Amino acid sequence: MTQPTPIRRVPHHLRTALDLAARGVPVLPLRAGKVPFGNCPTCRDNVCGGRPNMKTPGPCQCHRPCHAWAAATTDPATLTGRPWATAWAQAQAVAYHPGGAGAGLTVVDLDDRDAVAWARASLPATRVVATTRGEHWIYRGVMPSANRVRPGVDVKAAMSYARWLGPGTGTLTALPDTVRALIVKKPSPVRPVTVLVPSGGGECRHRTPAYLERGIAMAEQRITAATSGVHATVYRTFLAVLSTHGRCGCLTDTHMARLFAAAQTKGESPRHCADAWANARTALGM
Repeated sequence: MTQPTPIRRVPHHLRTALDLAARGVPVLPLRAGKVPFGNCPTCRDNVCGGRPNMKTPGPCQCHRPCHAWAAATTDPATLTGRPWATAWAQAQAVAYHPGGAGAGLTVVDLDDRDAVAWARASLPATRVVATTRGEHWIYRGVMPSANRVRPGVDVKAAMSYARWLGPGTGTLTALPDTVRALIVKKPSPVRPVTVLVPSGGGECRHRTPAYLERGIAMAEQRITAATSGVHATVYRTFLAVLSTHGRCGCLTDTHMARLFAAAQTKGESPRHCADAWANARTALGM
């Protein structure tokens, strides 16, 4: 007598992930503590991307849940394939990449009651998802991610992940300028000029806005135009910008964020951007 084929049970979190993926939302499993699974053996310590000294930099291609937001996918074959099976069997939650292709979202993560009260008084209404301690306010549109933009508030969009806690309530609305402004830091005050002062005395030449703006725009263009050797191009560009504009106090965090954003559009990780910037400052004795 032919034995019936065993019915394979699909883990609950995998069912949720497949449903989200079918709607175009990139997903990945989370283990206990709301953190991603560790690197797979092939990609231990991010050897397939994210480090300047590796021979094969770039997005992970191993199809394993090992790079947090970068591992998020909508491919059902990847989600159900053998490399991911153990992860889904052990998963404690599902995460999604809000800023990923197909999702196009930004999550304002409000971590406590004070943060929620601030959002209700300051932000346009949108879809809201209750969390353990606060709320997620979800907007249509993508911006850079940033932590601690104000007390109890994180922004999760590009190159980040958020825990899936259900569809929420309310109507999804467009990302407002109020939220975009959260990651724009106030310009640093101009310090007294000690370098790059004309020999005859006078003010810092960078106080002409057009001069500094032209330099930053040229640096962004140089990074964006790179077709190979992106790591080296980013470092050399950071070095040139700091050498020309970095000693008089006119270069602000906003300018640095623009350069980092340009580098990240070419596949650089936030960590590599920070390392390249720090290395350039060290090379210049700053």
